[in-house]
Amino acid sequence: MPALLRHTAERAKGFMPPDEGQALYELGCLYGSRGPMAEIGSYCGKSAVYLGAAAREAGTVLFTVDHHRGSEEIQPGWAHHDPTLVDPRFGRMDSLPFFRTTIATADLEDVVVAVVGASATVAGHWHTPLGLLFVDGGHSEDPVTRDYEGWAPHVVPGGVLIFHDIYPDPAEGGQAPYRIYRRALEEGFKEVRVTGSLRALEKV
Repeated sequence: MPALLRHTAERAKGFMPPDEGQALYELGCLYGSRGPMAEIGSYCGKSAVYLGAAAREAGTVLFTVDHHRGSEEIQPGWAHHDPTLVDPRFGRMDSLPFFRTTIATADLEDVVVAVVGASATVAGHWHTPLGLLFVDGGHSEDPVTRDYEGWAPHVVPGGVLIFHDIYPDPAEGGQAPYRIYRRALEEGFKEVRVTGSLRALEKV
């Protein structure tokens, strides 16, 4: 991965360790030739830099889907809340300006397309087959289930579905993404890579 893009990704606000980001980049380079890529849950653009760099390398594009009002775990009162992301005009989270700054700084605006809206709403009108799908939106039961059910059918055979924050041990993290990951393994996906909490599953 180009050093400047790696530096930009690592400096962006977000929760992805560098080794998992590098794995995203490598998976994007591998599967991006099989169709456009989509990311569900963009926050401030950290993971979009890794995937956007891969999209450029693979000659494709990355669609990033996020309402940018923040998932449950980054709202006020939660451990991951960042008060600098609150728009004082409305008293609500707004990560979109930070996302746009990150992507512009990385010079990836030609290959990263921001889709601003609720994942389930966008999925209901989506018809483009995907070579890669990265699910990293809300981590409680309902959001992760909707993300999987709404988007996984669009992954082409031979494409890849990637989950973040998969923790088999409940002591390490929430279990909703893990349960959906297990469901995907039962519904036509096979695991091809594990890096930290990142799981990559190829569609059979």
